Amino acid sequence: MKTIFSGIQPSGVITLGNYIGAMKQFVELQHDYNCYFCIVDQHAITVPQDRLALRKNIRSLAAFYLAVGIDPNKSTLFIQSEVPAHAQAGWILQCIAYIGELERMTQFKDKSAGKEAVSAGLLTYPPLMAADILLYSTDIVPVGEDQKQHIELTRDLAERFNKRYGDIFTIPEARIPKIGARIMSLTDPTKKMSKSDPNQKSYITLLDDAKTIEKKVKSAVTDSEGIIRYDKENKPGVSNLLTIYSILANEPIEQLEERYAGKGYGEFKADVAQVIIDTLAPIQQKYYDLMESSELDDILDEGAEKANRVASKMLKKMENAIGLGRKRR
Repeated sequence: MKTIFSGIQPSGVITLGNYIGAMKQFVELQHDYNCYFCIVDQHAITVPQDRLALRKNIRSLAAFYLAVGIDPNKSTLFIQSEVPAHAQAGWILQCIAYIGELERMTQFKDKSAGKEAVSAGLLTYPPLMAADILLYSTDIVPVGEDQKQHIELTRDLAERFNKRYGDIFTIPEARIPKIGARIMSLTDPTKKMSKSDPNQKSYITLLDDAKTIEKKVKSAVTDSEGIIRYDKENKPGVSNLLTIYSILANEPIEQLEERYAGKGYGEFKADVAQVIIDTLAPIQQKYYDLMESSELDDILDEGAEKANRVASKMLKKMENAIGLGRKRR
């Protein structure tokens, strides 16, 4: 069974885009792969965080993983900072990474643009991300297009380490979904749906109530043509709503186009909203139940224990290969 690793930052609200682009697929993948799902809280502190909010967001994200259908009996769910090998392996990989290749990372350029000063962690976190992946002999990393460059760097660092110190690491591959990988903003369908967007109408969160969802979908940008058909270039708004509907209802886009032939955007949007509401209702119920129970912490304790066992073995291989510590008799 091949191994999958994925990490999400606990940076607040989870959007419908996060769910469709990542979490929904994780639920399907866990049946066929050895899956590690990590709440990467150490990555979150590359930018300033409120201590209490971060703690709340870590636990909240764990609850979301379980609420959407991650089964702790089939997958390992854990918090990055509770497995010290991540930071230790990250330092080793940082020492074989080059400043030039870190400075070329698109996300570093974007996040540091126009700022007088940024943390060193913002520059050096890609080796930590590489460590996250490589510690578990990961074969496949499901990511969006925006993370492809980081996986390429992870592969480069793994190959560089293997060449210098012996074949320790499995070389991972990125898995970028063909459909639904990029759910777009409801207010500007040429941009990805993002929780950092200042306009709250641009995204739907997994905890939005039915009325809020209806309002947001009703006000979603479409066009003046009045025809419901998939055309990403000329009709990005309608195409985005069709993609959401198709994935959540598990119906082909062509079938939806036929159903709404001759019908207006009003009826179509109302149905899209209802599909979203019906999808999120059971997730929300399970989420609130988990947040009030000790079950969530028990699952995270078990996940950390399992992840520690696996990651510590790989870290020891890395340290032995590079010559750190004492040789044990």
